Amino acid sequence: MYVVIVGCGHVGSELAKLLAHEQHNVVVIDKEKNAFKNLGEAFNGLTLEGSGFDLDLLKQAGIEKADAFCAVTNIDNVNLISAQAAKKIFKVNKVICRVYDPDRARIYSTLGLDIMSGTLLFAAMIRDKITETRFTSYLIESKELAVMEIPLSQNYFGKQISAINIPYEFLVVAIKKIKGVFIPEPNTVLEKGDVLLAVIKTAALEEIKKKFKMPEAAL
Repeated sequence: MYVVIVGCGHVGSELAKLLAHEQHNVVVIDKEKNAFKNLGEAFNGLTLEGSGFDLDLLKQAGIEKADAFCAVTNIDNVNLISAQAAKKIFKVNKVICRVYDPDRARIYSTLGLDIMSGTLLFAAMIRDKITETRFTSYLIESKELAVMEIPLSQNYFGKQISAINIPYEFLVVAIKKIKGVFIPEPNTVLEKGDVLLAVIKTAALEEIKKKFKMPEAAL
């Protein structure tokens, strides 16, 4: 994938390194040249100094061929303006925007942007630790596992869960239906309209995408 990231702080630099390590093409934009030091010497992507909503700079970054755009600076307005430019002007399919203010996050999520509120996420994680110490954030912290939503194609209707799980790589842990979400048994039969919630090894991502014939933009 070709990914443009605006913001090279702790979040942006870590995201860029993760994507580059997984062999994606990454371009990082930041107004402060010194911020690129966060990427380390091993980073092999492109870095550009300037504003994340400078249209000429975005074109230079290759946004017109980008599969995804992420605005993750520490300023909400910069992230929101940059993300809207990517979505509305350059028609980037997957646009993710970091927003600190929870109220603004709720508002802007209605505009077709994928809004990530670190404030809400971190507060929820702390709440979980307070109310139940056995809740875990292992999936987030390990980077080796992920939870993925998979809408089913008709090829899988009528099959049992046990027939589609892949040992050590892919495990269906829940199914979303119109009537709610439930935890399946191995012999649960899949139906039209089901959406799988599965835990996957991130190293097996390409194999899973091929198995379920998922387009790049779906992940």
